[in-house]
Amino acid sequence: MNPYILAETNWKTLGDATIDMAILPWGATEAHNYHLPYSTDNIETEKIVNEAARISYENGARILVLPGIPYGVNTGQLDIRVNINMNPSTQFAILKDISDVLNRHKIHKLLIVNGHGGNDFRQIIRELGVSFPEMFIATCNWFQAVNQDDFFEEGGGHADEMETSLMLYLAPGLVLPLDQAGKGNARKFRASALNQKWAWSERKWSKVTADTGIGYPGKATMDKGERFFRAVTQKLSELITELAETGIDDMYA
Repeated sequence: MNPYILAETNWKTLGDATIDMAILPWGATEAHNYHLPYSTDNIETEKIVNEAARISYENGARILVLPGIPYGVNTGQLDIRVNINMNPSTQFAILKDISDVLNRHKIHKLLIVNGHGGNDFRQIIRELGVSFPEMFIATCNWFQAVNQDDFFEEGGGHADEMETSLMLYLAPGLVLPLDQAGKGNARKFRASALNQKWAWSERKWSKVTADTGIGYPGKATMDKGERFFRAVTQKLSELITELAETGIDDMYA
């Protein structure tokens, strides 16, 4: 039993313990090329959060990891078989209810750790701040915590070398042999600005990729996945510890 993980602890252990911050893992349920499971984002995010929380807890942070949310925004993938979509408005409703519970129990800080590129909680957090002005709510994308170029040869962003390496380390029994994976080739927008960061439109997944992957997974290894996991969890633990230990009224230097 890990007392800092809500799903594993109990009322006797939790009791009236002081909790400075809750952490909410949020993933998605979607196809990841031919070789990775639909639960890839959830497995990665849960294991990364739990390990980062362990490091922070052992360093004295008073934190509580909430059960993760396994569904994300997949509005551009509605025709991909059994990809589960959760609309942003539904995410807002869930976060509002969770924030209400935390606020009632005097847990005034919440960190949403996101593991799915289709999720974007920033505008939701702005609106939650109107309903819960006494709370501090933040979000981070674990996949942006460290420079992936330091670990991997091929980029992409979905079922690519990074995710495949990570899954080979975290859940190898759920990964098919790489010779069964698609190449992850992806088409780009004809309008060049939409391929840059200053302009945006949602990608229609089945028009972009034939195998649902974006990025070549063939160079993935378990060793790369482990090294990346260690780097990400260390970086995330630093954020968790700093937020947990900083007072809400003392967030600005």
